[in-house]
Amino acid sequence: MGVTIEEPVRQKRTRGPSKATPARRAQLVEAALESFAEHGFERASLRDIAARAGVTHAAVLRHFGSKEELLLAALERRDEENNSVIAELKAREATRQEYLETIHGAEFDDPAQQRNWLALRIAATNPEHPAHEYFERSYNRTRSYFRDNVVEGEPAFGLTASDKATLMMMLMDGARIQSIQSGTHDAFRLVDIVLGLVEGPSDDEEAAP
Repeated sequence: MGVTIEEPVRQKRTRGPSKATPARRAQLVEAALESFAEHGFERASLRDIAARAGVTHAAVLRHFGSKEELLLAALERRDEENNSVIAELKAREATRQEYLETIHGAEFDDPAQQRNWLALRIAATNPEHPAHEYFERSYNRTRSYFRDNVVEGEPAFGLTASDKATLMMMLMDGARIQSIQSGTHDAFRLVDIVLGLVEGPSDDEEAAP
């Protein structure tokens, strides 16, 4: 009777997350931002996004389960980029007009992007829209930031800093439409003038004899 030599038990290796996954997701998000800006969310397709990223339609779905999920990731990426810019502006004590021009300048230079962004903002007012909660959070965060950092000053005309932040956002929404219709790039100066009228004296001016 011969001796049976047992084969060594080979451990099955489990494959962990690919190191390329974060980079690939970032690539797809960038492609989505381009597609949404050019076509709008409703008309943009996952196939177009895949083509821009140089991957297959199936590859997009492996990283993002739906166009709605990709939209939210793209919006969050947009926020990250804006936050980085805002931190730099705050560090060098930029003026209010510099804030407006730096954060919104590229958007105002592209009428198609303006239209698509406005369409998305309006559609997202519907509580059923996938981006509704995102825009609610974004609106409140932006309003708080401008209230605390851009439109400071004592109340004027009965307007609190919170009121003035809301006014600024209303002006910006109107400026978007006017910019598309007339092609004017003077919106930031006009918004700055209106806010200057209602800003009221700073704490230093108030304390001056």
